[in-house]
Amino acid sequence: MESETTPTQGIKLNPLKFETRRASRNYRYVKLTLNREQRYADLTIHAPKGAQPANVEQIQELGDACWPLQAYRELDDALLHLRVNEPLIGLLCVRTEGDAQNVLAIDQTLAANRDHWLVREILLHMARVLRRLDLTAKSFFAIVEPGSCFAGNLLELLLASDRSYMLQDPKAAIAVSELNAGAFPMSNGLTRMQSRFLAEPDQLDEVFGDKQTFDTEEAEELGLITFAPDDLDWEDEIRVAIEERTSLSPDALTGMEASLRFAGPETMDTKIYGRLTAWQNWIFQRPNAVGPNGALTNYGKPTKAQFDYKRT
Repeated sequence: MESETTPTQGIKLNPLKFETRRASRNYRYVKLTLNREQRYADLTIHAPKGAQPANVEQIQELGDACWPLQAYRELDDALLHLRVNEPLIGLLCVRTEGDAQNVLAIDQTLAANRDHWLVREILLHMARVLRRLDLTAKSFFAIVEPGSCFAGNLLELLLASDRSYMLQDPKAAIAVSELNAGAFPMSNGLTRMQSRFLAEPDQLDEVFGDKQTFDTEEAEELGLITFAPDDLDWEDEIRVAIEERTSLSPDALTGMEASLRFAGPETMDTKIYGRLTAWQNWIFQRPNAVGPNGALTNYGKPTKAQFDYKRT
């Protein structure tokens, strides 16, 4: 059968070039908005709506539509897209939206049935996607506002971020669940909570005490967040932080972030993907450092470094 003649017949199209024209990628639970001129993107993960599965039978009935499986598959695809197709995007502002109680209900069901083969595989997949985020050579800022749901497994996104900003507002809150205590290990073998409090292990007892939900003041006091601006400075704080981060050398940021994300014990994974390789390969050997327009070459001179803003 002859194929229909189209206006583009005989013209070779570059699918990657066509893909980068899109300003966003919208999944069911994940939304990625690309701000290419400012070299950053907004990544929003939505919590599930309605009643959540309370047992293994209901999880099996939902299949691949079960929220923890579908949402994290979508997040994985978004991260891979950014790695391959968006090298100039250097920063992701991570947001969450929805009912935190639904996320905590999911966590409770997964924790109670973690010995079941399907639940075990779902948790392993979630842990792998979170490690992919850890190993993504881009900056991550977590933005906590009223309506956010950084709770349980989604709190891992905040803990994995290089900075977290939480608005001083009574309606802004974050919450922990049982899964935060060990279900999602990092490449260094520790949980993100253990890495956060490596120098203060006793702090973990307070975080995983009787209280599950923390407001901005409590989260800041515990050390769970980085900054807590008030509503007068909120927009300017975020704007300046974005402009500052995207203006820095992407190579230096890659090395520094990989060094700071993996505290504690050294493993084969962190040697290959984390501190050692990143520091050696991205700090001193890249053109942004030692090239004719690099930062080290121009150090002490009246000239200004010029960076290639592509990130891997």
